[in-house]
Amino acid sequence: MAKNKDARPPTFAVSVVGLSGTEKEKGNCGVGKSCLCNRYVRPDADGYYSEHTSVLSTIDFGGRVVNNDHFLFWGDVSHRGDDGLDCKIQIIEQTEFIDDQTFLPHRSTNLQPYTKRAAATKLQSAEKLMYICTDQLGLEQDFDQKQMPDGKLNIDGFLLCIDVSKGCNRKFDDQMKFVNSLYSQIVKSKKPIVVAATKCDECVDQHLRDLQAFVASKKNLLLIETSARANVNVELSFNALIQQLDKTRGKPKTVPYLEAYKIQRQLVASVTDRFEKLMLHTLRDYHTTWKTVVNNLKGQSDYDEFITLEGTKKARNMFTKHIAQLKQEHIKRRREEYLTTLPKTLNNLLNNLEEVEHLSWPEAQSVIRNRHDFQYWFVVLEHTPWNETDHIDNSDRRIPFDLLDTPDGERIYHNHVQHLLSEKRRVEMKERFKKTLERVHFISAGQPWEEVMCFVMEDEAYKYITESDRRDVYCRHQQEIVERAKEDFQEMLFEHAELFYDLDLNATPSCDKMSEIHSVLNEEPRYRALQKLAPDRESLLLKHIGFVYHPTKETCLSGQNCVDLKVEQVLANRLVQLDHGRSNLYYNSANIDKINLCLLGREGLSQELANEIRAQSTDDEYTLDGKIYELELLPVDVNSTLLFSHTWVNTFKPHGCFCVFNSIESLNCIGDCIGRIRAEIAQSRRDRFAQPLPFILILANQRDSVCKNIPILRHQGQQLANKLQCTFVDIPTGAFPRKFTEFQIKQGLRAVLEGLKHNFDVLAPLPSIKDMSETDLRIVMCAMCWDPFSVDLILSPFLDSHCCSAGQPGQSNTLILDKIIGDSRRRIQVTVLSFHSAIGVRKDELVHGYILVYSAKRKASMATLRAFLAEVQDVIPVQMVAITDSQADFFENDAIKELMTEGEHIATEIAAKFTALYSLSQYHRQTEVFTPFFNEVLEKKPNIESSFLFDSSSRECTTGASEDVFPTSPHSHSPAYNTYYPESDDDNEAPPPYSPIGDDVQLLPTPSERAKYRIDLEGNEYPVHSTPVGDHERNHKVPPPVRPKPVLPKPNVKKLDPNLLKTIEAGMRSNRRMPRGPMSHAEDVEASDNYADPVDTLLRSRGFHNDDIYAVPDDTHSRLVKIRNSFGGLHGLHGGEEENGFDRKSQAGRRPSKYKHRSKILFSKTKAYQRRFHSDSDGEESGPATQKKKKGRAHRGSEEDPLLSPADPWKTGIDNPAITSDPEQEDKKMKKKKTPKTPKEPKKPKSSKPPKPLYPPTRRTWESNYFGVPLQNLVTLDRPIPLFIEKCVDYIERTGLTTEGLYRVSGNKTDQDNIQKQFDQDHSIDFVVMDVAVNAAAGALKAFFADLPDPLIPYSLHPELVEAAKIVDYMERLQVLREIVKKFPSVNYQVFKYIITHLNRVSQHSKTTLMTADNLSICFWPTLMRPDFENKDTLSTTKLNQAVIESFIVQSDYFFHGGEVAESSSSEGTPPPHCHNMVEALLPLQLPPPLQPQQIQHTLHPDPLI
Repeated sequence: MAKNKDARPPTFAVSVVGLSGTEKEKGNCGVGKSCLCNRYVRPDADGYYSEHTSVLSTIDFGGRVVNNDHFLFWGDVSHRGDDGLDCKIQIIEQTEFIDDQTFLPHRSTNLQPYTKRAAATKLQSAEKLMYICTDQLGLEQDFDQKQMPDGKLNIDGFLLCIDVSKGCNRKFDDQMKFVNSLYSQIVKSKKPIVVAATKCDECVDQHLRDLQAFVASKKNLLLIETSARANVNVELSFNALIQQLDKTRGKPKTVPYLEAYKIQRQLVASVTDRFEKLMLHTLRDYHTTWKTVVNNLKGQSDYDEFITLEGTKKARNMFTKHIAQLKQEHIKRRREEYLTTLPKTLNNLLNNLEEVEHLSWPEAQSVIRNRHDFQYWFVVLEHTPWNETDHIDNSDRRIPFDLLDTPDGERIYHNHVQHLLSEKRRVEMKERFKKTLERVHFISAGQPWEEVMCFVMEDEAYKYITESDRRDVYCRHQQEIVERAKEDFQEMLFEHAELFYDLDLNATPSCDKMSEIHSVLNEEPRYRALQKLAPDRESLLLKHIGFVYHPTKETCLSGQNCVDLKVEQVLANRLVQLDHGRSNLYYNSANIDKINLCLLGREGLSQELANEIRAQSTDDEYTLDGKIYELELLPVDVNSTLLFSHTWVNTFKPHGCFCVFNSIESLNCIGDCIGRIRAEIAQSRRDRFAQPLPFILILANQRDSVCKNIPILRHQGQQLANKLQCTFVDIPTGAFPRKFTEFQIKQGLRAVLEGLKHNFDVLAPLPSIKDMSETDLRIVMCAMCWDPFSVDLILSPFLDSHCCSAGQPGQSNTLILDKIIGDSRRRIQVTVLSFHSAIGVRKDELVHGYILVYSAKRKASMATLRAFLAEVQDVIPVQMVAITDSQADFFENDAIKELMTEGEHIATEIAAKFTALYSLSQYHRQTEVFTPFFNEVLEKKPNIESSFLFDSSSRECTTGASEDVFPTSPHSHSPAYNTYYPESDDDNEAPPPYSPIGDDVQLLPTPSERAKYRIDLEGNEYPVHSTPVGDHERNHKVPPPVRPKPVLPKPNVKKLDPNLLKTIEAGMRSNRRMPRGPMSHAEDVEASDNYADPVDTLLRSRGFHNDDIYAVPDDTHSRLVKIRNSFGGLHGLHGGEEENGFDRKSQAGRRPSKYKHRSKILFSKTKAYQRRFHSDSDGEESGPATQKKKKGRAHRGSEEDPLLSPADPWKTGIDNPAITSDPEQEDKKMKKKKTPKTPKEPKKPKSSKPPKPLYPPTRRTWESNYFGVPLQNLVTLDRPIPLFIEKCVDYIERTGLTTEGLYRVSGNKTDQDNIQKQFDQDHSIDFVVMDVAVNAAAGALKAFFADLPDPLIPYSLHPELVEAAKIVDYMERLQVLREIVKKFPSVNYQVFKYIITHLNRVSQHSKTTLMTADNLSICFWPTLMRPDFENKDTLSTTKLNQAVIESFIVQSDYFFHGGEVAESSSSEGTPPPHCHNMVEALLPLQLPPPLQPQQIQHTLHPDPLI
């Protein structure tokens, strides 16, 4: 042991000895001394060398590593024992080097034999280097160079190596003799000795036993069984020697070789397994290189441990195998992919069974090779097979053609042929089964398969095909039956057109009306055919009713077969837009050669529009209507900072702005930007005469596919255009590959120019002369959608004429005829519309004549014509046209003969013209067919216009003031819409049902033209060379519009329901009474009272019964100007004396009526349904009793046929359904239910008077077994909450807790009713699937409580709740309220607890909904308590009732869930003040759903409610 001069770890020198010498002495290989030393000094697998030679050249022997010595310095090893002590072990190997020339030992300084030389304890060799491996000799500079310390060593112990393997040309006994000699020399040194049995992995058991016997014979000699190659017990052998050198160290445990080998193998297996998993996890691509793997895995423990134990070589071998496996797996996947695709490919290339049935596989391959699309499915490779080429790495998914030569390819081909054979047989059997079903005539629409199955089970086709195919065929057959039945049902509805025309305008028919409809239709087999599909039948019926009162081309039931769409297409294709003197129309367009356009859009849409416009331009010059304009475009994104600049408008000076959108989000952004731009322009332009900037909304086409959202986007875009008073340009019909069409761009430019022209007209009116573009006659041609003829047939008389040209821009259904009528040339405007679109024209606009077309093959076409014609004024000429194939049809087909005869009879009765057009004839396709009709129209034109002007006078008086407030939109031509529906915050509902005409149809003159006829205050007319506005009274059967009273500002109430407003207004009119004294002077009348009142209320005290419905007070003299009923006589206030000039003019001639009063056929068809349904009820109410019931109302005339009793034809007629359905019909219903009145009794004390419910149970218009029934009928012990309440609350809490104004903003009434109706039919409906509006669901929930027979909070507890609310102390008040709640009936308590808890959750989201507990209580307390508002005491306690509900909401945890009292605001500490003033009490009140008019008493002043 080296001296320990310093406090450094001790150092021991160990000499490894064993058999050495020449090959004769030791055999072909050594005993493993070098391998043992190598494994101990460098245990890593990469540092272990299994070959160490002792045969050296003289040069290598003299090198610094061997240094002419017969021993090697292996270096030193730092060792830490189990006891934690450190030491350094220096390893010396005693060997004998052989000269490679003489094969004798090299001569060295020590000439002693090996046995003596190896036992030496002191060694020295100056500058001797550490030995690493044989390759180091001669290349020492390439290896780590470490010198033996101090050039000398003192040996502290010996490790005697004995080879126990079979050996190479060496006998074990000879080795043992050498060992005995060596051992005897080593023992003399008195140094510790440990025997190491080497090469135990190749151990000979006898040799090992002999060695063990040798060791046992020696004293204190220890044997360690080792294997350097397997790295077993190598370190243990050296540690055992160290323990003998340093007795302070613990004695290591000697482990037999087999046990140690097992432990080592387990360690290697574990490390190898982890390394394999690491490669599987990290290696996915077989292209990965080993270098990349090493860089990625270096530093990871699993990798490093494997390299240490097994080495880099083994790791790389494993990597190579893994990569090869990945490649094979990839090839396998590609092969499976090709084989999977091959059947589909064969199905495309060889899908004809007759062609391939008898082909062999090589022949089939030849056929495939010759297919024109062969290259699409297959690829032919230069080198084969494909899996040994680069094709495996190619992204080309085509099948390698050489794959077809494999057995799998041939197998798939034969399977394909068999599949074609079986599929052919299967299709044949399915068709046979389909024919079998067609022969079973009793199968009805909606009949389940199980009911039919037993009748066809014996059929051969039934037995052949599977159950899935049977159901599929039956489903297809049933679908055909259902579709046919639905088409027949829809046709039947059209055939009963007169049954639907008198429905209320709100499109929600009453229960009686629906019963009437079902009673009439129930007699039809086509109605009963859908008996098993009653919900679908009801849906079709409601859809039809909705269409009747919202008839647009978008909602047309014929879809793309709508006449309006087809006419637009034909006219767009066949007419050239000519310049009809438009130079004067476009804002003095001779001076406008350059148009600056701002293009506004989102996400690059504006730039796409700019590119499209430039593509249609030539050098930025655009040709429009024969004039060339220079266009300067400025595309702006809605999110651009340019929009926030105040100078861009003045800098760019745009003439108009195109706003494009293709989604709801982009439309919303566009709306915000337009408002912002208008506000900035208003701020920057102080000149009040500055021209407003025209905005054009353009809907972009969905290029990739037909978008389901197009109808929604179209509807929303039109609504926004109406709200912002700008133009909307729709997508033209048909398929277009681009987002924008030339038609849209031209329409937009025309709208910009018209806007500029309109602004010029406002600033500098044109001279009052007849405009060149004004027409002499306005003719409307009507046709029925779905009629079995082409619109080209009815348009050909005009289009084939040389005098036909296009109408005004924006009037896509209009054409202009320039013909000589009478003695001069006339311009005739012909607008071709469907009957449903023509309804709006008939109601609102001046029409000089109608051409009514019907198909003689279709009853529905005639029925629709009758319903339309019945309401046309009899002063307007009519031309009836029947369409059929040829004249022979009249004689060969009885149905055609009947319809043509009926049309001719109607024409004879009303003195109209009748003709027929034949699709197979060319003669009738000439304009001369209608020349006699045009002559008649021209003759009657003065009478038509004077009649129209007379009826429009009321609108001139009543709408004049509002015309400036709500200017008419270029695409919104309904005066009623503009008058009664100004801009509001709620634009989410559909347009009003009485504005049915399409946006691109315009017959009504512009506002500037309307002003050309005026009525002065005395009633005299003076012309201004234009056309007056449309006829409301005669054509619409409703009272003339009444100017609304000014809206008074009212706090806390943002918006009232329009239906509620109408109802309250009607109630107030019915309760007002005119004074019996003379009229007061103008100065005595307040401005707010100067509004029209129903004449029956004005004259009821005098007992007059005339037909004047409304009276309009004259603004100047407070004198009534009479507005007549369509068929009423003239009755003045004092015996018919009247100063109005129109009255005198009208008395001179016959007053106009409706055509239904001039035709027995029209009148009888109209009244047939009403007589059939009301025959019993009419009989009950005839006679004096009826007159008494109607006392106080205007005389409405009899229901008898005017043609049968012509004594006074103008006092008869059909009642206005829009009026009778409201006051009169409701009176009839209410009077039937009421008992005879008894004399009034003195008022009883308040406590004895039973409270009256606020919401009558009759608010619904349909029968229901769920809504309006007692609460206890809807709950069970298992379900204490009604299912409808749970569904509403769950849906609202899932989707509506971020909706602003939840429960305050009223939902659409129709949507609410639809929710309840669908729940009536199916309790399992899903609101999410239905896509219900949150506000509609909230409204339906409130309506549920409103429909209950008794309020949720019992009336008996109302006084106690009010008294509790007056308690000053807050805690005491809560305790009293909790005791009162316990008195609720159990059913009411559970529901009340559920709904209050829900409202508490809603109030917790008040930051987004703005609905605090206070706001929620305002909305909900009338619904939950339903007080009697006719009682003044109730009105005085409204605030207390609201405070009670608010307390319940805020403290719901305390009242119902055993929680603590929540923190409350300071205001809750005192009860609310009493409201003594009834009007003040109602001001902050959120009004409930619409009340019945009879519930509002005249004592309540109307102003706070309106």
